[in-house]
Amino acid sequence: MDPRSGLEKFMLSVYETLEAPVVWFREKIVVPNQQHYPWYHRKFKRVPTMDECYTDDLVCQYEANAQYDRDKLVDDEILSILRSRYEDCCMYNPEDREKACDHLYKIYEDAAAEWTAQHADLGPHPNVRDVLMKQKHRLIWERRHGEVGTGMVGDRKKPAEPEDN
Repeated sequence: MDPRSGLEKFMLSVYETLEAPVVWFREKIVVPNQQHYPWYHRKFKRVPTMDECYTDDLVCQYEANAQYDRDKLVDDEILSILRSRYEDCCMYNPEDREKACDHLYKIYEDAAAEWTAQHADLGPHPNVRDVLMKQKHRLIWERRHGEVGTGMVGDRKKPAEPEDN
C-alpha cells in the first residue's frame, strides 16, 4: 500500500507532467549542443612581443600593444584585489592589525614594487615600445651599476667605510 494521500499523488503527477518535457529538452537538445565556454573569462591567444616584431610590421606592433594593454589591466586588477584584501583584514582585525595582516601587506608591497618597476613613469597613455625602452634602460643601468636599490657599483665607487680605532 502506498502511504501517500490522494492529494500528494495528484501533485506528484502534475509535477512530473510539467517537469518531464523540460528535463528531456535539456538532456537531449541543450546539453549535447552546448559549447564548453567559460562565460566569465575570455582567453586571448598570446601574440609575439614587441622585441619579436619587425620594425615595419605594424600589425604585429598593434597586436603587441593590445596585449600589453590587456596585461596592464590584469596587473591593475591584481593590485586592486591585494589592496582590498589588506584593507579588509585591517578592518576586521583592528586590535592586532600588525600580527594578523602583515603577510598580506608584504604581498601587496611586493606586487606594488613589481607594478612600479614595469608600468610607472610611462605617462598617461603608455605603449609597448615605451615599456620595452624602459626595460632596456633598466637592464643597461643594472649591468653598469648593480641591481636597483643595492647602491651603485661599477664606474662609481661606494663611499669609504669609516675606520674603527
